Amino acid sequence: MATDYDAPRRDEVDLGEDSLEELKARRVDSQSGAVDVDEAEVAESFELPGADLADEELTVKVLPMQQDEFRCARCFLVHHRSQLAFERNGELICRECA
Repeated sequence: MATDYDAPRRDEVDLGEDSLEELKARRVDSQSGAVDVDEAEVAESFELPGADLADEELTVKVLPMQQDEFRCARCFLVHHRSQLAFERNGELICRECA
């Protein structure tokens, strides 16, 4: 059960005064199962696999590899020089692949 730490705290005397019916009513109110969601609106935001994306255009700016970067010979990702684990036969290996 979630706890609201910002809510004012009650003394033990106040907690003992709650009746069983009052506690049950509070529990039912806080656990309402009704959710206001428009299913059609949610379905529109999902992209189906194999959907036709021919009219979509991607614009990504590709930067060349910088002087302080290297390409790992195993995972082929570009990493900063600080991620270099070792070099073997001219192949640079990152820490993740080492």
